[in-house]
Amino acid sequence: MDDVPGDLPEAAARRFSEGAFTSGLTVPDFAACLQMGLEPAGYVQGFCVMKWGSWQFYPGAGAYGGYGPSVGSTHGGYSESWQCPHGFVSAEHRVWGQNYEQPWVEEAWANGFTSAYERLIEEASALGAHGIVGLVDTSAPLGDLGVLEFRVQGTAVKVRDGPPPADGRPWTTYLAGQRLAKLIEAGYMPVSIAATVASVRVWASCITAYLTEGTNPGWTSQAVGAEIEQTARAQMAVRRIARERVRSQLGGDSLHGASMGTRERELGEGDADLECILRGNRVRRFKEFDPMPAPRPTVRLS
Repeated sequence: MDDVPGDLPEAAARRFSEGAFTSGLTVPDFAACLQMGLEPAGYVQGFCVMKWGSWQFYPGAGAYGGYGPSVGSTHGGYSESWQCPHGFVSAEHRVWGQNYEQPWVEEAWANGFTSAYERLIEEASALGAHGIVGLVDTSAPLGDLGVLEFRVQGTAVKVRDGPPPADGRPWTTYLAGQRLAKLIEAGYMPVSIAATVASVRVWASCITAYLTEGTNPGWTSQAVGAEIEQTARAQMAVRRIARERVRSQLGGDSLHGASMGTRERELGEGDADLECILRGNRVRRFKEFDPMPAPRPTVRLS
């Protein structure tokens, strides 16, 4: 306070005395957090860099018995097999195909994400934060190094005049500002973010390969314009697996503001890697609906 100029307003002098902070919030989100009694403590982040290459797994023989899916669990998770309907044609002909879950990819992604997330929590805990709002998480290749960078960042906040967290671990949420205010107004409190990945490999059968290329040999049983069943089943499966994985993280809580994105890496001849990332906010009811008081106007016309 000795270095604060004497001609500053009392509020400005008080801010100088409390020290500086950093924030990743927009101005409206910052104002809404203050209205709820959440004061930014600092911008926090967590990182993890993992070796990341292309996993190749060559499945063994699956179930046979005519064209169409045969469901199994050869690889410890989702698996469906397709058999060629017309038999051997040439040495390059694909008489068999399979969709299968890739748990080794899912586990590697989970390890990278969790490591970055825990480092974010450590930074926020060091600031004495009650929670972290406005989280953003990304996973992307780092240059041409063959590695994947996981990044989780957000704004640590303190509850004005609130006691420290009981277990010393702040809550987290992707929400901030008005969206967070409406959540609390509805009687729900943020617990943590929930995020997971599902990975499915498409090992194309002959029909899938031909239809993906847009060709229609005369001896096939499928016409151009027909549904590519193997690809469709893989897309549905990767989304279902992601939903099941997130549901297992919730316990008895709810998921709010979920977002789902699917990426496909084409490998040629109908083969593909599918990846679905599902994220959302784990929330818990703590009171009945209770409208927040209307904000006081800062400018009056009379």
